[in-house]
Amino acid sequence: MDRRKFLALAPLGAGALIAGRSALAAAPANKRERMLQWLAGKTDPNYTPAAFFLHFGPQYKTGSAAARRHMEYFRATDMDFVKIQFEQTYDRQPNLNTPADWANLKLQKLDFYEAQLQTVRDLVRDAKKDALILMTLYSPYMCAGHCATAPLLHKHLEENPEAVKRGMEILTESQMLFVRACIKAGVDGFYMSTQGSEAKQFSTPKVFANYVKPFDLVAMKEISSSCPFNILHVCDYNAPYSGYEATLDYPGQVVNCNPKLIGKQLALPEIAKMFKRPFMGGLDRHNLLAAATPQQLNEEVQRVVKSAPPQFILGADCTVAGDTDWKRLRQIIDAAHHSGQKA
Repeated sequence: MDRRKFLALAPLGAGALIAGRSALAAAPANKRERMLQWLAGKTDPNYTPAAFFLHFGPQYKTGSAAARRHMEYFRATDMDFVKIQFEQTYDRQPNLNTPADWANLKLQKLDFYEAQLQTVRDLVRDAKKDALILMTLYSPYMCAGHCATAPLLHKHLEENPEAVKRGMEILTESQMLFVRACIKAGVDGFYMSTQGSEAKQFSTPKVFANYVKPFDLVAMKEISSSCPFNILHVCDYNAPYSGYEATLDYPGQVVNCNPKLIGKQLALPEIAKMFKRPFMGGLDRHNLLAAATPQQLNEEVQRVVKSAPPQFILGADCTVAGDTDWKRLRQIIDAAHHSGQKA
């Protein structure tokens, strides 16, 4: 029978059933499709995406063991995308005693990152069909801190930033080898971390503007042109911020930062408006409602979601403690998935 004739003859219940089936057919098939729809602005008023990140034990840092642990965590928490922890950090370089020593920094080539790239390849193989895959990326400035310790790097940048600049160039060149290898392996984007613009970090903002930010942007701009899902993470792990003006023009489809500034608390819609993109966060990584009952958890998630802009991902302001109970994170994520506060 012609479908139009059937609808004309059918009772209202049958028409509603067909409409319901059409809506069901339009539902996302998996987390990958759901997040791609979300990135396109097609938000579900009854479902808030959520994700939390943590470092795993020493036996799960890199290689296939790390990939398996990431998959266990992804499935256990039911988070909405896979975010790979970056564990191939630089070792302390004992020869960095003066600003001039940065010119002799060793360029780490692609083989240095092989164990980390094995994690990437395994996760792309095992998870990409169902979820978006993001790789964590520390900025060259953060990597320089690993090489020299953060206080020594800061001292050298204050004394002679032009000399330190050569080291930043070397670190950026190495980073680009890793970034391009990750893109070739099939990642969908990066969780791009930046530090250096915290309050009172340098004696003048020009140090960040001239010797940190330009090196941040090399990888970030290439990533932005190659990958559909990138999160800008303005990291307050070392120190708090008085404002985010220095990073507002950084690339990234989503921003993740701490709403708490020195002397001020930003509303979540205010952050989204300021950065002109969706916001991820809303929960304090130092607390994460560890002692809350399931009912209190649900109420807090409802409160945060209700205060957030429509295009929003529930998460923490940074990586949570490694011993955080996965079941507790699953409860928080489940509450976000059933929030229904933006109808």
